[in-house]
Amino acid sequence: MGGLGGLVSSTLPILVLIPVNNRFGLMWALIASLTVAIAIFVWRLARRENLQPAISGLLGVAIGAAFALFTGDAKAYFLYGIWMSLIFAVVFIISVVVRWPMVGVAWRGVNGHDMTWRMVPGARRAYAWATIAWSLVFLARFLVQRNLYDADATNALALARIAMGWPLTGVAALLTVWAVRHASKAIEDASPEPADSVESAPSEPG
Repeated sequence: MGGLGGLVSSTLPILVLIPVNNRFGLMWALIASLTVAIAIFVWRLARRENLQPAISGLLGVAIGAAFALFTGDAKAYFLYGIWMSLIFAVVFIISVVVRWPMVGVAWRGVNGHDMTWRMVPGARRAYAWATIAWSLVFLARFLVQRNLYDADATNALALARIAMGWPLTGVAALLTVWAVRHASKAIEDASPEPADSVESAPSEPG
């Protein structure tokens, strides 16, 4: 959730990190990335927009910067995101296996609905397909970016992080929209019809 703002918050610091690192070194690159993340947060705060994407982006940049600073290598900036992708992939797959598809849990929970949708097979299947799509996105990110990390291809790793962010997220988001609509229709169709009120006829005078 975070939407377009979340993607921007996570992408701009990377666009700054690599060129600054190549030209001025790791420390200046980390300072530049953190500065961009803080600027995004302040901008959204000033405009009174939803701060969740900016907070998530700032936290992600801070953790990545800490990894890079600790190891002294710019590629470690991406290590947190790589392993989180694997964790999300596993969690999403398990959620489908146990019939609590994560997309359904997240969507219905965020919107304040109960979990009775799990009793509707059509809704559960729709959310399961969307959850599988997200798990494949996370798994693809992990496999590709882990290989680039092992190959010390920092520039390619940054490009892969961006390329596998926007396009794959867009595809998964479209499937999520379909799942939400399909699940909502299935839930509506499964809801019992309200009983028609029967007006009692006036008794005849006897």
